[in-house]
Amino acid sequence: MAAEEAFTNREAQWQAVIAALTDHLQRVAAPSFDVEDLASPRHNVLIAHGVGGIGKSTLSRKIEASLTQPSSRPAQWPAPGWPLEHLLPVRIDLARSSGIDFERVMLSIRLAVASLGRPMPAFDLALRRHWDRNHPGEPLEEYLRRGGMFSRFSNAVNLPSQLQSSLADVAQALALPGTIGGAVGQLTTTLVTALRERRQTVRALASCSRLADILEAEPDLETLSFASHLLAWDLAQLPAAQRVTPVVLFDSFEEVGDRTHREFERLLQRIVWLMPNAFFVLTGRDRLQWAEEGLQGQLDWTGPIAWPDLAGRIPGARTQQGPAVRQIQVGDFSPEDCDDHLARRLASNGQPLIAPDLRRAITERSHGLPLYLDLAVMRFLEIRRSGRQPQPDNFGDFPALISRTLSDLTSDERHVLRSVSLLDAFSVPLATHVAGLTHDAAALRLTERPFIREDLTGLWPFHLHQVVRSAIRNAVDQTDDRWSEQDWHRAALRALDALGQEWAHGPRRDRAVLIGVLRQGLRLARDGNLAELGWLTEAAFSYVGDSVWEPLAPPAHGHDSAVLATPADALVETLSVLARRQREHRARTVEQLTAVIDSGLLPTELQEMPLYYRAKALRDIGRTEDSRRGYQQVAESGGRLAQAARRGLAQAARLTGDFPTALAAAQTLGWEGRHQRVLGDLYWIQGEPQRAADAYLAGRLEAEQHAKAGEAAHTQAMRALALAFVDPRQADDEIDLAEQLLVGLDLRATTINAAIAALIRDAGSPDVDDRARHLRTELDVAGLTSMTPTLELAVAFHQAVCNDRDALDATIGRLRQQTSDGTFAYYTDIAYFMANHTVPTGHTQPRWLDGERATRIRWQAIVTARRDLLPNTRPR
Repeated sequence: MAAEEAFTNREAQWQAVIAALTDHLQRVAAPSFDVEDLASPRHNVLIAHGVGGIGKSTLSRKIEASLTQPSSRPAQWPAPGWPLEHLLPVRIDLARSSGIDFERVMLSIRLAVASLGRPMPAFDLALRRHWDRNHPGEPLEEYLRRGGMFSRFSNAVNLPSQLQSSLADVAQALALPGTIGGAVGQLTTTLVTALRERRQTVRALASCSRLADILEAEPDLETLSFASHLLAWDLAQLPAAQRVTPVVLFDSFEEVGDRTHREFERLLQRIVWLMPNAFFVLTGRDRLQWAEEGLQGQLDWTGPIAWPDLAGRIPGARTQQGPAVRQIQVGDFSPEDCDDHLARRLASNGQPLIAPDLRRAITERSHGLPLYLDLAVMRFLEIRRSGRQPQPDNFGDFPALISRTLSDLTSDERHVLRSVSLLDAFSVPLATHVAGLTHDAAALRLTERPFIREDLTGLWPFHLHQVVRSAIRNAVDQTDDRWSEQDWHRAALRALDALGQEWAHGPRRDRAVLIGVLRQGLRLARDGNLAELGWLTEAAFSYVGDSVWEPLAPPAHGHDSAVLATPADALVETLSVLARRQREHRARTVEQLTAVIDSGLLPTELQEMPLYYRAKALRDIGRTEDSRRGYQQVAESGGRLAQAARRGLAQAARLTGDFPTALAAAQTLGWEGRHQRVLGDLYWIQGEPQRAADAYLAGRLEAEQHAKAGEAAHTQAMRALALAFVDPRQADDEIDLAEQLLVGLDLRATTINAAIAALIRDAGSPDVDDRARHLRTELDVAGLTSMTPTLELAVAFHQAVCNDRDALDATIGRLRQQTSDGTFAYYTDIAYFMANHTVPTGHTQPRWLDGERATRIRWQAIVTARRDLLPNTRPR
């Protein structure tokens, strides 16, 4: 489905490929076509270019698949008018990350031809000579296997035998004695002599007029590139019934070099020129410049005469008429194309009039929009005529962009356009609602305009081109129907209401919609200084309720986020801090939330949100008493987070070892207070991991029933941690499930819990200590110091299982130091139980649910059971 959506608007590109390939097949089939003609213009190349991420590589892959198997062609692509059996597609990724070089390019083309099952004698001789000279002692077969080319080309295993067959045939024709495996040099020398003397014994190769010259040349990359002509000649000698047309797709063509370093590009262009019976489809970020006269000396064949189909491109044209039909623009101009356009648009004595730094600034602000480039050129000339030197600050938002954008729009369309400029993305119904209209016609017509971009994979499919949107929102509007400040304010209110309706009554009610409306609604409320938050309050509580924490901070438009002046400012800051805390130290979280609380800007209903999450952050950095007071304040307020705060108080009782109080509180929390999680946290430290695992499972199922992905991931990670003590094999599956549930979620503490579970599962393994050191560092960086004792307990379990008494004593010492304030002090007791040591007198005694003796016996049994699973656990 995703692939189908991605190609919804690619019919034109496919039609261009079909048209160009049809023309190519007709030219090759003509009686006048001569594969050895190196002078005639070339019509065997097509380039699809556009900005990065526009889908060029996907297009290249889909073209290859469609030319290989009819069933792989998208349904909306029409079938070509010729059989695919006579095509031989091969796609080559030129990205540097793929490790490509020119040898691999040539080998890829030859490997594709190997599927024909016939040797290519002229090319194979040159290839074997090149290989023996440049790779002495390295078998070609081993190189292909090591480079992964055997796995990509199913017929790759046939290439070495086809090369050997070509050599054997030539040796037989020349009546050379003995084996020829190691005598390629002698063979080619003898063959060249025979060709020069026009002997009848080599008449099969004599018609290849350039074979002798290529075999005599130094066998370097230059010669190998010219050898592509021999491959074209070999293909032309096949019987008509077996003849095929190679279709070579070069992807990521922008990575072969830049516009000053064209060595690799020159070699690739040579392949295109010397193989006129093959067709080439190039995809890259930049248009192909081969038709430009100014490249003489950098490339072998340049200018409009050599490449007539690449000449005469009109910058900014959405479609091409007549010339340059082989230059297909996918999306807007690339930065290099913008720079090239600006450089060529204004010149003085052959030199660009606009300086490189200024061209760079204009390019960045244009976002590839050709109209912006045209306006920038006009402003440049206007400033020069006034006697001033143009500066980057002179090129911001152009009022002319508004008038030229609105010039042919109806009144309703102009109204919709201004309205949707308030939105990052929109649908037709959303645009109609924001505009306050009662019919969709204007919005529908607007989506057909070239400055509207479409992304069918997005939550809302349409968005304004960024430059057009910026001009409408920020430039001075001189049109007759321009909006007043009150018009913009009323539109912002309509937009906020429309987004609220989209969330409450739209076709989807999932978290993706919640995040989408929050991102747009928060920015509208903040930038529009809207006094009432409305539905944003409910949406904010829904956002925090799942503990997933997708980034929400909307892009600022001249807004100083450090200054809190409105309720919207305070809400944006609160939610942004909560999302960032997964990547920042919790002390920073406390500081930022305190600033929000002190501002007093949030309405009463929302004030508990920063209070509650500050209490959580205080707990994470070890300020337990401050945390407890914060939880108490929220619990007493009786708001939406009161039950969560009561859970925090129950957890606070557990942290101080008051387990009966924690148990009694947990039984009153219900789902809203995540009672099963609190019970699980309580049970496993009593030495009852299986009971804890059952509680965590119940909690995960409840979370899934309520569609709370974050809570489900957290309880699953804790279930894995509990089971890791008693059943490593089952824990392995539980950890895998936890990691699956964490995919796409930004939950740092839960991810670390899963990592600690893996340590407990692997107790007794030699790498546990190194992994623990890494986790200690991660906890320090994140400011999650409250999790450090749990990690140390996992290490203590590993050392107890290994019977490493010295290391265990050292870990107990660290635990005593970390829990000296009474928080998590029971972890020290558990470590003593694991070591079968007596707890020192004077140590704060936890209130165990079953008493100390029963708890000690259970933990000792857990250690003994795990130790029995390991060999050689004598005391050290």
